[in-house]
Amino acid sequence: MGDLMDGSKVKGLSSGVNQRGVRNYNERLLLSMFMRHGPMPGSDLARRAGLSPQTVSVILRKLEKDGLLARGDPQRGKVGKPSVPMDLSGEGVLALGLKIGRRSAELLLLNFRGDVIEQLHLAYPYPQPETVFGFLEDGMDHLMRPLSDAQRARICGIGVASPFELWKWHDLSGPEADDFSAWRNIRFAQEVAKFTELPIFVCNDATAACRAEHLYGLGKEYRDYAYFYIGSFVGGGVVLNHTVFEGNQGNAGALGSLRSTGPLGESRQLIDVASLHLLEGRLVEAGLDPKQLWQIPQNWDALSRYVDPWIGETAQELAKAALSICSVIDFEAILIDGAFPDAVRSDLVERVRRYLVTQDTRGVLVPRIEQGVIGFNARAIGAASGPIFSQFFLNTNAGLSSI
Repeated sequence: MGDLMDGSKVKGLSSGVNQRGVRNYNERLLLSMFMRHGPMPGSDLARRAGLSPQTVSVILRKLEKDGLLARGDPQRGKVGKPSVPMDLSGEGVLALGLKIGRRSAELLLLNFRGDVIEQLHLAYPYPQPETVFGFLEDGMDHLMRPLSDAQRARICGIGVASPFELWKWHDLSGPEADDFSAWRNIRFAQEVAKFTELPIFVCNDATAACRAEHLYGLGKEYRDYAYFYIGSFVGGGVVLNHTVFEGNQGNAGALGSLRSTGPLGESRQLIDVASLHLLEGRLVEAGLDPKQLWQIPQNWDALSRYVDPWIGETAQELAKAALSICSVIDFEAILIDGAFPDAVRSDLVERVRRYLVTQDTRGVLVPRIEQGVIGFNARAIGAASGPIFSQFFLNTNAGLSSI
């Protein structure tokens, strides 16, 4: 994770400060509040932030002048002048996000509010560095070509989401294995810097998915929660005090490495018993083309014979894993999402809830089990949100009650 470029990390989010020379902190604080709570007038913002109305007014004017905020329609109350809510301007900031997966790569352009402007998809048997970086270079040109000079100037960076130790998760042999092992020596930021001067932010793919859910999905509703994302391999994320916790080396929330037990009592990891590669293997054994799992848009209706057993087995493992992580931190919720259709996600979450009822919960506060809402695009959206979050929002685990 040495390629990771962190934005400035600011301590203390519980309130703002009015002194001169620290407006960057206060700007991040107010932008973070808009991200979490949506449109609001300056008076509400000042009360939440603990800042004077004058300070908030000055900052809002600056952010609006910079194109980061936009005015909404006046809201008339019972007395006094109508209030004018402000909100993040969709075109205020843009960012590119690349997700590198086992079977496909996604490249998208994201705006300040988390809306996908355009997206490109590439499927492959397995990812090769020259294929992925060629897709990125050509795709960036395709996505940026229609933009005006002013819009291009608002692209704040590119985020790259990749599995931890990418070179280890394959089942190839011969020349293909040699090609794949080349990822061991790849430095993502250096490779991307060969064809762009944009700031580059690299993160774990499951952490990126967690950040997408945190910023744009259900994560806004909980202070502390754990997050499972099920792709070819299951991964996860951890949110503490309303902030995605990345850990000492950017690999916090490596929930796929949780211990499990095989049918003969052998030691296994969660990735071995609760990942989509298991479903993919069953389709291959049945003589079916597993590519249909990764086609966009996703429709698995014809695969229900194989999907239903996979959901049941995966739900059992996730229920046990949920209690294991809650024995360390009493998370109020466990969010589950993945690279599968919405109906599959709903069924999986409901079965996890049912299996929790049968588990031994002594000494553990049973968490809520909830569906993530971002879905297949979570990792790419989370990748693109990296440059935006690092440069415009507050990133700290201390005192987030006010936002």
